[in-house]
Amino acid sequence: MADETLTTQISTPATETADTAAAPVATDISTKIKSSKRKKSKIKITKGKIFINSTYNNTIITVTDLTGNVVTWGSAGKAGFKGSKKSTPYAGGKTMEDTLARVKERGLAEVDVCIKGIGSGRESAIRALQSSGLTVLSIKDRTPTPHGGVRPKKPRRV
Repeated sequence: MADETLTTQISTPATETADTAAAPVATDISTKIKSSKRKKSKIKITKGKIFINSTYNNTIITVTDLTGNVVTWGSAGKAGFKGSKKSTPYAGGKTMEDTLARVKERGLAEVDVCIKGIGSGRESAIRALQSSGLTVLSIKDRTPTPHGGVRPKKPRRV
């Protein structure tokens, strides 16, 4: 009789576990399907940082919040420029305008600007930023400068 009670107790939780395990799986799948159709809510930020990387070939703009998480980004290639047109001042300004149009939806109002590089798009990107209506708190130039470089090779002895 103790054996029968033991088997009943063991079999009952096993069947309950199998039934309960099957039910959440079905709801998890339906939840995933519903969440993929829904549009994710975008986080509102009021203060952030804008990083402008201007090279000889392209202008890349990254907008982050104060902790460094990327909110949005843009480049001259993403704005529709190809080849040597990506390195022009016009492409730099247009890239900044496109990026700011996406970030204004998030409520960005005050920015710190960090510039890196010596490309031709950097000045026009800053002008487009100042004409956009955002409050620019600071502009920092973080272009790397050479300072002596690496140690030269020793002279060759013949």
